Amino acid sequence: MEQWVNAINAWVWSPALVYLCLAVGLFFSLRTRFLQVRHFREMVRQMFQGRSSDAGVSSFQALTIALSGRVGTGNIAGVATAIAFGGPGAVFWMWMVAFLGASTAYIESTLGQIYKTKYRGLYRGGPAYYIETGLGWRSYAIVFAVATVLANGLLLPGVQTNSIAAAMNNAFGVDQAVTGTIIVILLGLIVFGGVRRIAQVTQVVVPFMALGYILAACVVVALNIEKLPAVIGLILSSAFGIEAGFGAMIGLAIQWGVKRGVYSNEAGQGSGPHAAAAAEVPHPAAQGLVQAFSVYVDTLFVCSATAFMILIAGTYNVTGADGAPVFTGLAGIAVGTGYTQAAMESVLPGFGSVFVAVALFFFAFTTVLAYYYIAETNLAYLMRNAHSELLLFLLRVALIASALYGCVRTSDLAWGLGDIGVGIMAWLNIVAILFLQKPALLALKDYEAQRKQGRLQPQFDPRPLRIEKADLWVQQAERLRNGRGD
Repeated sequence: MEQWVNAINAWVWSPALVYLCLAVGLFFSLRTRFLQVRHFREMVRQMFQGRSSDAGVSSFQALTIALSGRVGTGNIAGVATAIAFGGPGAVFWMWMVAFLGASTAYIESTLGQIYKTKYRGLYRGGPAYYIETGLGWRSYAIVFAVATVLANGLLLPGVQTNSIAAAMNNAFGVDQAVTGTIIVILLGLIVFGGVRRIAQVTQVVVPFMALGYILAACVVVALNIEKLPAVIGLILSSAFGIEAGFGAMIGLAIQWGVKRGVYSNEAGQGSGPHAAAAAEVPHPAAQGLVQAFSVYVDTLFVCSATAFMILIAGTYNVTGADGAPVFTGLAGIAVGTGYTQAAMESVLPGFGSVFVAVALFFFAFTTVLAYYYIAETNLAYLMRNAHSELLLFLLRVALIASALYGCVRTSDLAWGLGDIGVGIMAWLNIVAILFLQKPALLALKDYEAQRKQGRLQPQFDPRPLRIEKADLWVQQAERLRNGRGD
């Protein structure tokens, strides 16, 4: 099975997708005039604006739902994998795909808001919704929805739980089957509680875990601050093939940096728009900016923290394209979470490995919750008016079973299946947003115009912008015009 998975993975993650992710990010950065730089302060301000309603969650809750999907095992084990197979230079390309990908995240998340709908009284949206409504490609939307249910419901959860089980085994010696049983119980209690319970959990857990992890990483870096300039120099020189030891790995650095960067921050993958669409906001661009900021949090903050720890401590190995070792700094530990645990343990003995295991548990567990939310949203799209509690029940059982299976299977198989899921979603979504970028760009222009007029909270009416089929926004504009904010 692993051979088949690797073969499919090599096809899905061909150089075409790697360079497409970079090219699309650059294209949207130019089209938005690098909003990720111009509107950085506005991203932070909008993060705390808006309140939840009966139909939607607040901007901050939507951010934490998105971050719970973005900040996961990719930030710990994924960074280690990128360094192991792409060299230190892979970190630079993770930064690059995050910086450029922030504009892609804006486009897809704003589209998610523009074309959102209501399902059983709650806001729903995402690529399947904007592909059908904005482009009129119903068959393509169905393909995306089916692929997303399979990816998030079956393929991706195992990557997260596999890393949790490995970390718990490294830190505490807990058998992986025992860890799997605990995860199953906790997942069941939450996913059977519905979307609102997911929002309630993530808005508390995500900020706490991300801040705590970054602070711990800062301690490690601070205690070795004299090594930081050399590490940054190593990353930059390796990224462009200048570093002697990693000079022949520039292609691998780009491939693994982009691959793990997209896996981590999900920009362009099409997962962020699901959380963005759930937000109660007065203007789609506002939530688009918030979701662009989440890419920064994920990669430029959390992934960088992991990378600096590993490279400063030297607790990593690098393998070339031919499988031969290029650098060996750590013996007897498999590629992944163990690199980060060893780095933290080298500076904070007796505490580091345990802390990383606990942090990874929260990172990965909330990511599985986000996967369920995304899978449920796409299942709702496929069901439409034919709501079926049985299908929802089967989805929950399948996701929990996948999470349990991930705890006991090999990490290579887990990552291979996860990469396939991410890659297929990225291919389908990137094609769609390239054809449907105009409404998101018009929304940004409208938002900027209202801000220049001094309006702190711009309001959105799609009709003057000639954006069609944004029915919920037309209804909201009519209510505001009639003096009703309900």
